[in-house]
Amino acid sequence: MLLCGIDVGTSSIKFSVVDGDNQQLIYSCSYPEHENDISSPEAGFAEQEPEHWWYCVKQAILKGNTSGKYNPKDIKSIGISYQMHGLVVLDADLQVLRPAIIWCDSRASGFGESAYQALGVNFCQTHLLNSPGNFTASKLAWVKENQPNLYAQIAHVLLPGDFIACRLTESHTTSASALSEGIFWDFKRQHISNELLGYFGFTNELFPEVKPVFSTHGQITSKVAHELGFATEVIVTYKAGDQPNNAFSLGVLDPGEIATTAGTSGVVYGVSDELKFDPLNRVNSFAHVNYHEEIVRIGVLMCINGTGILNRWIKQNFFPSHSYNQMNQMAAQANVGSNGLLCNPFGNGAERIFNNKQIGASFQGLDFNRHQQAEIIRAAQEGIAFSMVYGIELLSLVGIHPTLLKAGKANMYLSNVFTETIVNASNVSVELVESDGAYGAALGGGVGLGYYKTTHEAVAKLKKLETIHPNNKKEETQSAYQLWKENLLKSI
Repeated sequence: MLLCGIDVGTSSIKFSVVDGDNQQLIYSCSYPEHENDISSPEAGFAEQEPEHWWYCVKQAILKGNTSGKYNPKDIKSIGISYQMHGLVVLDADLQVLRPAIIWCDSRASGFGESAYQALGVNFCQTHLLNSPGNFTASKLAWVKENQPNLYAQIAHVLLPGDFIACRLTESHTTSASALSEGIFWDFKRQHISNELLGYFGFTNELFPEVKPVFSTHGQITSKVAHELGFATEVIVTYKAGDQPNNAFSLGVLDPGEIATTAGTSGVVYGVSDELKFDPLNRVNSFAHVNYHEEIVRIGVLMCINGTGILNRWIKQNFFPSHSYNQMNQMAAQANVGSNGLLCNPFGNGAERIFNNKQIGASFQGLDFNRHQQAEIIRAAQEGIAFSMVYGIELLSLVGIHPTLLKAGKANMYLSNVFTETIVNASNVSVELVESDGAYGAALGGGVGLGYYKTTHEAVAKLKKLETIHPNNKKEETQSAYQLWKENLLKSI
């Protein structure tokens, strides 16, 4: 029994094939090899082409098929993980009408704030668990206001994962978890919020059928099966946003468990059995993958937009001939605190932890006589880590108190400097697990197929690699963090 997973990331598409019997990874790849671009036609805009995602998905699968490590005809299900909060709009013929407005786009913040005030703070927090903010609903409102002719052609409003499933199956479905990340879902009434739709002037007909996360979301078309070398019986059986999926991929399913990721953006994600919300909307609450009306599982998410994208920017602009591993080694050569060089990593759109303000990225305290390449890289990685520790402090305000963070050994967690900085500054250990989003999506597909009876069974064989505990650099790291934090608070 083979299960496959697709992770529609901002930087690339990841594809994995997993042996369902032993939960072992058989094959994994990314496409393209370089990182996908984000288009920014105006300040604060961030867009990508959905059809390019679909092209990359196909190329990743075809690349895997040529590896000889598996027979594509043996794949039984497809699970999909995807970048959250994006907006994809299709016409009645399922054609894309405009580029996707993705998660780090800031243009719709004003629409979200107006809705927040008009609908009422208490209503939004108790029913939606969030302000509409800069999420999918507000992005659709921006299209309605600024591109009315295009809006009139919209027949289907989808999130990125819904779109990929639609291309695979020509079916369009969604879930409470997906709708909650777009701030469409009413947790009190257990359906799409009529109040929000009424305020923005949206009709119910724009939205797909709501199905459980783990369920049949459509059978692939014969055309797609032929193109990708799959059997025609393959079913899409799981779709989840990247952060709920990453938490699932790490075995984070129950109240009190905490996951963290640091890809393009950085996230700390805790599970609660209560309808938690932050009165100031700095952290956000969504339906977790195992959420049910009878069994409440809420993912409380703290997100920093500017994490791995800063590391990528440093590499592209200053160290293009270096690998990320080489950069990590250089960072380790500098002292804790980077000899006083401070970095704010907030250069990727409006940050939720600052109430959707754009404060920009910066280096401060740069001394041309003291700071060399190693300090620049380390300051950037420390700034990313410190921003996530600051976010962890905000999580405590809604009752999330991490004692252990679970992370896949990937992206920024491949850097010892980054990982140790988070551990020492927060005084919370990090457990590194051999897992990633595409692998988790494959296992999720196994649950949706009914091959695994429970979500816990699906992740029972996750391999723990190592646990990093606070070490003898804890005190100086915490001193460096306090200096960084004091400087940050002066700027916001």
